Formats: sequence, C-alpha cells, structure tokens
Amino acid sequence: MKISVCIATYNGEEFVARQLDSVLKQLKQEDEIIIVDDYSIDRTLDVIKGNYGERVKIIRNNENLGVIKSFERAISIASGDIIFLCDQDDVWESDKVATVLAEFSRQNAELVVHDAFVVDGELNLLHSSWNDYNQNHQKGLFGNVVKNSFTGCCMAFRNELKKDFLPFPDSIDMHDQWIALVAMMKKRKIVYIDQPLIKYVRHGGNVTGTKKRTFLQKVKGRINISLALLKAKIK
Repeated sequence: MKISVCIATYNGEEFVARQLDSVLKQLKQEDEIIIVDDYSIDRTLDVIKGNYGERVKIIRNNENLGVIKSFERAISIASGDIIFLCDQDDVWESDKVATVLAEFSRQNAELVVHDAFVVDGELNLLHSSWNDYNQNHQKGLFGNVVKNSFTGCCMAFRNELKKDFLPFPDSIDMHDQWIALVAMMKKRKIVYIDQPLIKYVRHGGNVTGTKKRTFLQKVKGRINISLALLKAKIK
C-alpha cells in the first residue's frame, strides 16, 4: 500500500526539517512526500533541498495562493493509495503511520481521523488531547457545518476519495472541513482513533488555526460551505 504525504509549506525554515525527519523514518522507499511551497520568502526550500534532495518532491507556487489551494495542488498529483495531510511545523509520533494504516485495513476505512498532543514551538506539552482542547466532538454533517471538528494534519484518506471533493470550491474556508463533509455526504466510512498520533504545534507562526473569525465571517462561511455541498450533491 503506497503512501503519499502532502505538505503545504510557507516560511517554515525553522520547523520543516524536524517535521520531515519524523515523517520519513516511517515511510518506505516507494512512498512519496509532495511539498507545495506557497512562495516562501525565507530559506524553507533551501532547507528541504539541502537535507532531503530527491527524496521529497517540491512544487513551488509562482505567487502566494494560500493554504487551501496549495493543499489542493499537492493532493491532486498524489499517487499513493493512502494520502496523509501534514503541516510543516508539527511532529509525527513514531507509530502514526502503522496505527493509521492498520485501521484502513482492519475496518476497511475510507477516511481515518486521530487525536493529537497540543504542544508549543519547543514541543512542551500544553494539552494531552487536541480533540478535548478544541472540543472536536464527533458529530454529523450539520454539526460539522456549524463547527468543524476535523483537523487536516490528523487526517488520512484513500486516493479514490479525491474524485468526490476535488477541485476545492473557491468559497470554502477550510479544506479539511470540506473533505470531511463531502465524505459524510457521500456515506464514506470514517474511522476515529482516540490516540494522539502527532505533536500539534500551536504558536504565533502557524499558517492555520490561529486567526479568530468574526461572527459574520462564521455565518458567511457556513452559508458558503452549505451551498457548495448542495452543488456537490447534485453533480
């Protein structure tokens, strides 16, 4: 079973090698890492090329397109049977890949979601469960439109699901929420693992997850993703 790890990088020179080290030690030679760099202006690409060479496939955006479009680009070219989403600044636990793959096989899962430790930039523990910390309670389609409980770096899915959710609609706020909602709507089998399988870094430099939206922005986001789901349903 071939694995693709999709990463969107942006000005991540400080953390990206630490993350890639934790990923690569769990992969086989035939597995792939695809990095779409969103027009970084620091040494991110130099760090990756200097440390990993041809082992990592790098695609650089010609302009800053944002994290959603960058992940869309990486996912679209991923050739693995199982696709893992990965942030540039986290750290994978040593048993992440084996644990997730076991659930795909054991339960015939199509999308697997797991928990995470919450840590700071120096990997000091802030909370033992991201799901508890962020109140990511398991809920249905409507509940996840109201409040997203899925986090991309804690998700993996079968390659064949790409046809359900790609391309990402321009109107969505979060790619992970979109992937999960479409999977729910299409009745795909989602398996939840309570075990934390990454160190999820929370610091001021995170590309995602640190900006608070206003009430009006939240309402607009819920309307937009609901309309996008309706369009996807009638395709």
